[in-house]
Amino acid sequence: MFEMDQKNLRTGGEIVVDALLKNSVDTVYCVPGESYLPVLDALRDQDGIHTYVARHEGAAANMADAYGKLTGRPGICFVTRGPGATHASIGVHTASQDSTPMILFIGQVDARFSEREAFQEVDYRRMFGGMAKWVTEIDDMERIPEIIARAFSVATSGRPGPVVIGLPENVLFGSAEVLDAAAAKASHAAPAANDMASLQALLAAAQRPLVVVGGTGWDAQACADLQQFVQAHDLPIAASFRRQDLFDNRLDHYVGQIGLGISPQLAERVQSADLIIAIGTRMSEVTSASYTLFNSPMPQQALVHIHADVNELGRVYQARLAINAGMRNIAAALAQLPATASANWQQWRQQARQDYLAHSTPALAGSAPNGVDLAQVMAHLNQTLPDDAVISNGAGNYTVWVHRYYRYRRPATELAPTSGAMGYGLPAAIAAKLLTPQRTVVCFAGDGCFMMYPQELATAMQYGAAIIVIVVNNGMLGTIRMHQEREYPGRVSNTGLVNPDFVALAQSFGAHGEVVHRTEDFAAAFERATQAGRAAVIELRTDPLQITPSSRL
Repeated sequence: MFEMDQKNLRTGGEIVVDALLKNSVDTVYCVPGESYLPVLDALRDQDGIHTYVARHEGAAANMADAYGKLTGRPGICFVTRGPGATHASIGVHTASQDSTPMILFIGQVDARFSEREAFQEVDYRRMFGGMAKWVTEIDDMERIPEIIARAFSVATSGRPGPVVIGLPENVLFGSAEVLDAAAAKASHAAPAANDMASLQALLAAAQRPLVVVGGTGWDAQACADLQQFVQAHDLPIAASFRRQDLFDNRLDHYVGQIGLGISPQLAERVQSADLIIAIGTRMSEVTSASYTLFNSPMPQQALVHIHADVNELGRVYQARLAINAGMRNIAAALAQLPATASANWQQWRQQARQDYLAHSTPALAGSAPNGVDLAQVMAHLNQTLPDDAVISNGAGNYTVWVHRYYRYRRPATELAPTSGAMGYGLPAAIAAKLLTPQRTVVCFAGDGCFMMYPQELATAMQYGAAIIVIVVNNGMLGTIRMHQEREYPGRVSNTGLVNPDFVALAQSFGAHGEVVHRTEDFAAAFERATQAGRAAVIELRTDPLQITPSSRL
């Protein structure tokens, strides 16, 4: 566990950074603060770690979450105490609800001053206790390697999630001879043989089966194994909320997403299924349509619930068969499952696919309201973007067009918060482009969503992240406006937005910027943004009456 050759006199900051290197950390996102200066100083000497400075702690934490989603390894974020911690809490909440591995390091007051309400003092255990998988504070320099190793294990084992570590100033500024710990290893459950036999029996008896895939812990091989299972058994498969990239949407077995903007036909199909095989998903409020598609605690369908966290099984739903397994392990086991002989559900699967194609194919151009038709924008991106392009977004009704019409093709190409956090898309896109500069990265943001972190365009420009940001401008907070129209007809209030000149704003950062008023002008504008060689903002003027793809106010 401990390596004797690394025992030498080091500052606490150096010990922290060495522990990150032991765990193969190559990227750190931060907003610098005086409370963790020794860490910043130690990072200066490490060429193996790229340190990216964001302009807001919330953005830095969102970048770390995006890194965790893209790589399956913990995204690392450092922020200062007090305000830095409270700003960064949005990323912890997102990582928690999205099951993303992340470690947030926060500077802390000198331990000698604790519980005196010292300058910017916050009790992190109380603040993050119900949000993170584990919250701790290092009070002994000798335990730095131990605690950081445990943090990596906790963040990646079972259901992934965020860990928060407080770093008191006296621990970081002090010096000691400390033994390094070896790299942490994640632990994942595997399905038992009798579990797979029971699943096979339930599948053989089914007439209308449906696979629902979601969660995290997937990699390319696990997704390939899942595809092999689905195709061998000729099963329809749907994605849970904002997990559409786990299965190639172009394949005949994909039948749509179960989340905001679900097609009525798919919702009816979920309810009429006689077997649901839920893999990785919690079937949370959004995916379950407020627990109506899958009744709680007893679903009307026979339910096979497969999840990495044993505590999730039976928490909301009582499954016919509950299997505790990591996604790589269950996918490998499913790929080896003998093909089901029955073809009872072939027509069921084919009709589900036809329903999906009808729902996800935009109507012919010319039938849209005033302004840019977002459905045609998505159709163009479907035709032109490479298969490995990354699409990010935050929250708002504009995302319904993205989720309905864009067809994801590869894993780790969808960066979207299941927590419904506004502002997520821009920092996430920057993290994706910095991680994989060769990939096309497109961020969708509403006018309200974009204004959460517009200053991060400076971060994109500073580090050469040539992302393309599509700002959907309808002059209002569309989602809240929609709810107001439904709940308080004729009493709309406080949802109109007075926006800046988005093109001028982009150009003030040195980014490319232009505005599009007509659908037919989008393709050329997108091509110019692609060729700009730097961050670009395309503002789309859209009809405020068009709040969702299928309704007008």
